[in-house]
Amino acid sequence: MTYAELFYEIKGKFMGADVSDIHEHLAYQFNIEDEEAGGSFYVEVKEGVLHVEPYEYYDRDARFICAPDVLLKIADGEMDPVWAFTTQKLRVEGNIDKALRLNEIIEMKKKQAKKESKEARKVEKAEKKKSAKAKKEEE
Repeated sequence: MTYAELFYEIKGKFMGADVSDIHEHLAYQFNIEDEEAGGSFYVEVKEGVLHVEPYEYYDRDARFICAPDVLLKIADGEMDPVWAFTTQKLRVEGNIDKALRLNEIIEMKKKQAKKESKEARKVEKAEKKKSAKAKKEEE
């Protein structure tokens, strides 16, 4: 996996999180340690909007340093960031209180994804009903 592939996959996992309830500025830089996928990017919550960009963020609240697989698991909600930190799979520098808020963003994204999945199933079910009804009318 290249840095660009990793970045766009992570961006997709974070984007869509409804962070409108977060009224403070949060800025995180992620340093990925890997020969192929290594690099830096940032996640920022500013005025209730989430931004994910492939640049370093010098005025960050916290920096997270890890391998690509660890970050993907954290972003998917499969690995708790506190556990990753405790087991030294994730290093954190900066404001620990603000760093802990990353989990809040991940949880918001998971809720949003669940809601979207539920809505998609409703639409699919309605379309199936409509299709079945149209078939009956044709007979």
